[in-house]
Amino acid sequence: MAAPISLYLLFMILFFQTHLSYSTADPKMDHGLQLSWSTSDVHDLLPTYGLPKGILPNNVKSYTLSASGDFTIELESTCYVQFDQLVYYEKTIRGKLSYGAVHDVSGIQAKKLFLWLPVTGIEVDENSGMVQFFVGALSETLPAKQFEDIPVCKSKAFLRAVLASM
Repeated sequence: MAAPISLYLLFMILFFQTHLSYSTADPKMDHGLQLSWSTSDVHDLLPTYGLPKGILPNNVKSYTLSASGDFTIELESTCYVQFDQLVYYEKTIRGKLSYGAVHDVSGIQAKKLFLWLPVTGIEVDENSGMVQFFVGALSETLPAKQFEDIPVCKSKAFLRAVLASM
């Protein structure tokens, strides 16, 4: 009778050590290292930070995000997206991510009148359902619903067609 109990205890000890053990380190803490996720996760990550997934185009190749919120996004290629304004995405986009906001943005430009101006920040007001874009010294507020869907990236040929229609 003692042997089955001993085997049972041994089994329980092994089971609990292997199946219930886990790291106590916070997975969001990277101790100075870059965290990296696959392409399919980047658009799903944005809503967890209170941002609409459609602020980035569909051609994201990869991205890194540090514990401090600094990020780098690599696109397959440069591209244009037509929102209320024509927006240009460089191949590399950088910035600092926090809940409901992106600051110190580089790699995104919006066309205002005849000028291309850098998008330097994005803030979401969940109460009003609006997204505020900081473009140069200006800002523009647009409905968050406009950014629910992930936009399709357009090529330089698209830009020529848009400019020709003006």
